[in-house]
Amino acid sequence: MKTKSILYVILSLTAMTLLSSCGGKQQQRTTPTPEFKIGKAEKKDITLAQKYSATIRGRQDIDVYPQVGGTLQKLCVTEGQKVTKGQTLFIIDQVPYQAALNTAEAAQKAATAQLATAQLSYDSKKKLFDEQVISDFELQTAQNTLLSAKAQLAQADAQVVNARNSLSYTVVKSPANGVVGTLPYRQGALVSSAMPQPLTTVSDNNEMYVYFSIAEAQFLQMVRNSQNVEQAIAAMPELTLQLVDGSEYDVKGKVESASGVVDRNTGSVQLRAVFSNPTHILHSGSTGNIILPTVYKDALVIPTTATVQMQDKYKIFVVDSEGVAHGQIVSVLPQTNGKEYIVTGGLDGTESIVSEGAGMVKEGQKVKGNS
Repeated sequence: MKTKSILYVILSLTAMTLLSSCGGKQQQRTTPTPEFKIGKAEKKDITLAQKYSATIRGRQDIDVYPQVGGTLQKLCVTEGQKVTKGQTLFIIDQVPYQAALNTAEAAQKAATAQLATAQLSYDSKKKLFDEQVISDFELQTAQNTLLSAKAQLAQADAQVVNARNSLSYTVVKSPANGVVGTLPYRQGALVSSAMPQPLTTVSDNNEMYVYFSIAEAQFLQMVRNSQNVEQAIAAMPELTLQLVDGSEYDVKGKVESASGVVDRNTGSVQLRAVFSNPTHILHSGSTGNIILPTVYKDALVIPTTATVQMQDKYKIFVVDSEGVAHGQIVSVLPQTNGKEYIVTGGLDGTESIVSEGAGMVKEGQKVKGNS
């Protein structure tokens, strides 16, 4: 009886082992080899857009300071108002300057009268001298008095001009066509040419300057490709301006000039682009981003779906002749068109790689390509 029980246990264990073995083989047979799209890196010309922080300025941003001091009597414009060259912006108290002009004009009249008297005296004594009635000394004295009167009149004329100019400076006019900025001073404020903040700023915003900086190495490469700075600037493509709300300005811009000095702190070169501003949507002092398209000739390109990002590194999977995927680190440019990366190292273009779904591939996994 005991022998039969042992035999029964042995047979049961054997059966379970066989069933387990068959089940494992069945499971192994039914697990398919995963399929992925497999391809190779492609060499082609590609255009990538690079973004650069930018500041926007009016073509002319002119700080308006008074040329004379006094109480601000009247503000003739409002903030944001369009003005033309020569339009009155502010009026400073004119009373003391009008009084100074009146005084200067009175002195001018007195000097004119003195000159007329001196002239008459000289003419009279000249006749007497010719008739040998008076001496040469008296004639020279009359002549000197005449010259002194002429000098006094010239001095009075200059004082009138200065007083008239000072009076005219009490009417502060726009130096250019543009838009009025902020108005920090109000009626009754005491202003002068030495004050730290201007009365306002007039910005010519029919065309706007947009300033941005690129790396010195990138600018140097552009110059080498074009032989000189002027040709490099002329060869640069049209620019797109991205506004602070993320929208793109609908007018394209063009680089107009480059700074002749490299910023020692950042190692960059500042460029200045000009954008037309027909609707005056751009304002001086705003910020945004310049989108600069850059063409790369005969670049080695892989799809973004072929990469797995690992912090600051990018991994792809190379498929060997046995169909086994092996991870490999590659170097790529940080810029992308949203679909492709430009490979700068770690790949020569002859390898077969998993071009889609790289994030689902495991190291050493056997894969097969699909159509």
